[in-house]
Amino acid sequence: MIAFEYLEHTADIMFRAYGSTQEEMLSHAASALFKAMVDPATIAVRESWTVEIEAPDLESLAYQWLSEIVFLFETESAVFSTFIVRLTQVGAMPDETIKLHAEIGGERIDLNRHAFGTEVKAVTRHKFGIKKNDLWCIQVVLDV
Repeated sequence: MIAFEYLEHTADIMFRAYGSTQEEMLSHAASALFKAMVDPATIAVRESWTVEIEAPDLESLAYQWLSEIVFLFETESAVFSTFIVRLTQVGAMPDETIKLHAEIGGERIDLNRHAFGTEVKAVTRHKFGIKKNDLWCIQVVLDV
């Protein structure tokens, strides 16, 4: 199984990320987002950040998750290379929600080591979606 692949897109960056579980798919999507900006081999795990978000469905949660990573990149001046994601169901039907708890590893930006090819401005809802066949698959378009 490939973790993710980049697809042809006219102006922005589009990718699909895969996983045998929802957590693995979301972790691979975060890796694809960051690899679009900077080579992950140049990122040492020196610090960790915790992300906790909740949403009514998996697509909303995935969008918030990737948007939060872009927000952390901008506000913390940090780059990330490891993403450990856990999902839990919260509440009872019909008010059930999905909660994401993630540990993100990375370091503060060092322009001597971190060369940026592109900078992601935002995650978009354009062509955004999640499907489950043999694997979980998320498709994402990044505004660059």
